[in-house]
Amino acid sequence: MRENHQDDADRTWCLSEVDIFCDLSEPEMAAIAEAAPMKTYTAGEILYSPPQPSEVLFILKRGRIRIFRVSAEGRALTTAIINPGTIFGEMVLLGQRMYGNYAEALDDVTVCVMSRDDVHRLLLSDPRIAARITAILGRRLGDLEQRLSDTVFKSVAQRVACTLITLIPAQAPTRTLRPLASHPQVTLTHEQVAALAGTSRETVTKVLRELADRGLLRLGRGRITVLDPDRLRDEGG
Repeated sequence: MRENHQDDADRTWCLSEVDIFCDLSEPEMAAIAEAAPMKTYTAGEILYSPPQPSEVLFILKRGRIRIFRVSAEGRALTTAIINPGTIFGEMVLLGQRMYGNYAEALDDVTVCVMSRDDVHRLLLSDPRIAARITAILGRRLGDLEQRLSDTVFKSVAQRVACTLITLIPAQAPTRTLRPLASHPQVTLTHEQVAALAGTSRETVTKVLRELADRGLLRLGRGRITVLDPDRLRDEGG
């Protein structure tokens, strides 16, 4: 019996802190968890790609996902950064489409995966969940418009600053730490930041060093510490 309880707890864990399920009862949560098995991916893995499309809904529990598309010339454009507690994927029922985009794990990630039938049976049938999904998709459309606008009108330095600011909330510490460790950190390499900002790694390295020289950042291996978020936000324009 103890093993069965542990299995149930593991399944429910994947969904317990996801925003759209915030006020569900234990039986409701258990039913959704049963229909949404957990999967894990390592940083850099592709979860979804246009050459191998599948109509599934991903519910992100842990880690961050980069949604991007690739031009005919091979240039990648990041269209969204997905943080824990929300959804992404190809699900026509919800109006959630990937439109030729790829989904890549920025960190080691844990997702729950739901099929079309289970989405219809368990999510769309609940007005609370359906309304929250609609709100999420609306916010994501606004974020996409802002990201595309930034790509056209902002300088590379501004885009790098905006990218770091966007990633801060998911990285901010939840308790008081040592003085040098109390600043929010972004755990990405220069190459990853370049991919998110739509530029080259060499350019990102130059911009980050300039920001570090001015006291806004501290650079480490695979880690960028934001020393002055307000000034960095101003740099983003």
